[in-house]
Amino acid sequence: MAYQTVRYKKQVELRGEEGVAISVDDGIARIKDMATVKVDRTYKNGRKRKSADQTVEIVMHLGIDPRQADQALRGALTMPKGLGKARKVIAFCDGDVAEAAKAAGAVEVGTDELVKKIQGGWLDFDVAVAHPSMMGKVGKLGRVLGPQGKMPTPKAGTVTADVATAVKDFSGGRVEFRNDKGGNIHLPVGRASFPAEDLKENIEAVISHITKLKPAAAKGHYIKRICLSATRTPSVTIASG
Repeated sequence: MAYQTVRYKKQVELRGEEGVAISVDDGIARIKDMATVKVDRTYKNGRKRKSADQTVEIVMHLGIDPRQADQALRGALTMPKGLGKARKVIAFCDGDVAEAAKAAGAVEVGTDELVKKIQGGWLDFDVAVAHPSMMGKVGKLGRVLGPQGKMPTPKAGTVTADVATAVKDFSGGRVEFRNDKGGNIHLPVGRASFPAEDLKENIEAVISHITKLKPAAAKGHYIKRICLSATRTPSVTIASG
């Protein structure tokens, strides 16, 4: 049997029976309770362990065949209540567009020099946005940014003529998503410290958005299971409707 920490055991007690679907409100309450569990321990050097504001994530297991291109889901969604943390966004553009992107919050803007910087191993950013005219240059980064999930694409809204607006959106509460090989969608929906009503609004926005994206080719039950968890908590299952 795998070793279970004291914290995890306490969290399991708060979670209740595993796999039983509960309401969104109850799910949020249990995640927030589990996220507050602390263990009175210190490091070997005597330094106290710091608590962190954990990220709350939703995982939706979908009735899609991820091997089929016409059933793949990919896009971007703006969380109505944000995510509680600014994200680092870079922009591939030049001229006046670059100035506007920088003013909107881009941590780096540029063309050839920015491409070379990334080719050299720099990846200290969360999202890359590109003007359509830059894709000939950005295409060289496919093997670098693709596996990182950071390659700009029109479908995700990261290739756009309105670079400044995209930078502003992705710096705040806009996130990209794509299904994994198991047919799951993973998305952050806020922080454990968020008011319950804010987390609920973000969660419901995700569920509504993904529901509307059901592929025509998908057969049978579409939303099979929805789970919530925080960075260091077990997950809870919430009712899909």
